[in-house]
Amino acid sequence: MKNIFKTFKTKKLGLSLVEVLVALAILAFISIAVGAFAGNVFSLNTTIQNGLSVQQDARQVVKQIAAELREASISSTGAYPIEVASTSEIIFYDDIDNDGLKEKVRYYLSGLILKKDVVKPSGNPLSYSGGTTTSNIINDVRNSTTSIFLYYDKNYDGTTAPLSFPVDLLQIRLVKVSLSVDRDPYRSPVPVFITTQVTLRNLKDNL
Repeated sequence: MKNIFKTFKTKKLGLSLVEVLVALAILAFISIAVGAFAGNVFSLNTTIQNGLSVQQDARQVVKQIAAELREASISSTGAYPIEVASTSEIIFYDDIDNDGLKEKVRYYLSGLILKKDVVKPSGNPLSYSGGTTTSNIINDVRNSTTSIFLYYDKNYDGTTAPLSFPVDLLQIRLVKVSLSVDRDPYRSPVPVFITTQVTLRNLKDNL
C-alpha cells in the first residue's frame, strides 16, 4: 500500500512531456510578442528622432538663407544686389562674414543636394574672379514639384502671384524660400516642408 501511494504521489508532482511543450510554447510566444513590441517601440523612436533631426536641419538652412538674403546689397564692385534669380538658384551679394567686403553668394540645387558657393572679392581693383568655396548645405532635397525660390514685387500682400520667369531682377522685393526634405522617401515620416519669406531690406524703389 505504501509503494502504491509513493508512485501516485510522484506522478502527481511531475510534468508530462505535453505539459512541458505547452509551457515552452507559451513562453516562446510571450518572448516573441515582447521582442516585437520592443522592436516597434525602437523603430518608432528612431523614426521620430530622424523626423525631428531633418526638421531641425531644414529650419536652420532656411533661416540661414533668409538672414543672408535680408541683407543683400550692392556688391563691392558696384553690381546690383541680385545677379541670378531662378526656381532652384539664386546669386546675390552680402557681407556674410562682416569684414567690410561683399561676398558673392550662390545657393543652388545639384541633384538632391542644396549647395552654397561663396566668392570673396580680391585684387586691385576688386573683382570676383578668385577662388570659389563650395559647401553642401543639406542633402535629400525633394523639391521636384515645389520651387525653392519664388520672387515677389513691392505689391506683394500675401496672396499676390509670384513674378513670372525669367524674373525682372529690378522688381524683386521679397523672396519666398521653401525646402522639402526627405531622407528616405520609401519610409515614414512624410517629407519635412519648411518655408519662409524674406523682405530684401536694401532693395528700395530708388535704387
